[in-house]
Amino acid sequence: MSSDDAKAVARRALALLDLTDLSETCTPAAIDRLCARAVTPYGAVAAVCLYPRFVAQAKRVLAGTGVRIATVVNFPAGGEDTAAVLEETARAIEDGADEIDHVLAWRAFLEGRPGFAETQVARVKAVTAGRAKLKVILETGEIVDPDKIRAATEIAIAAGADFVKTSTGKVKVNATLEAARIMLEVIAATGRGDVGFKPAGGIRTVEDAAAYLGLADQIMGSGWARPSTFRFGASGVLDALIATLEDRVDDGGTGY
Repeated sequence: MSSDDAKAVARRALALLDLTDLSETCTPAAIDRLCARAVTPYGAVAAVCLYPRFVAQAKRVLAGTGVRIATVVNFPAGGEDTAAVLEETARAIEDGADEIDHVLAWRAFLEGRPGFAETQVARVKAVTAGRAKLKVILETGEIVDPDKIRAATEIAIAAGADFVKTSTGKVKVNATLEAARIMLEVIAATGRGDVGFKPAGGIRTVEDAAAYLGLADQIMGSGWARPSTFRFGASGVLDALIATLEDRVDDGGTGY
């Protein structure tokens, strides 16, 4: 990739980034640092993504910047206590969350209870409708089978997902181009250009970003991937993007 091409990818990817801190040891001070990084000399990221307990803090810190506040529910396990998930979702929205990243009940799905998983998503959608975007995390690295990844994507979209997201970043295998292709193909098959896609986990370099954007351009068209339809879930990649824009060398860092 030429320097000019890399810079073009970096500019594009920065505006599509959900800058993330979902570390178990996250503190209010870490959230302040995350929010400070969200607005760069090259523009702001799309959103910050953090645990529900930090939503109100981030909302205050980022007021007026245009950066959206995303949080996670049913995270990371994708459990079956729907009442607790609904309560967590409602509270996060009241605290100021603009986007809810909900983990599909993927174990129930794999156990042959897709209806449970779909109903849970639909009930979360009823809480978020008109108030926050709903991103449904499939945990594709645990589902593994391509046909099942396809079916899980279809279920999530049918239940009202505004985005489908690959992974929590908390399992051994997270975002892959193979899973991304399947999920994008399902979105394309719906004929709905408004359903978004978010690869998450293990995206650390400009080359990683370029690969996912190239795939989205190939399947959905070159004008489709924008903040309303495409996000990267990552923390370490921001340093790599900025280094590229500043003609510095950076290994992309580590992280979600």
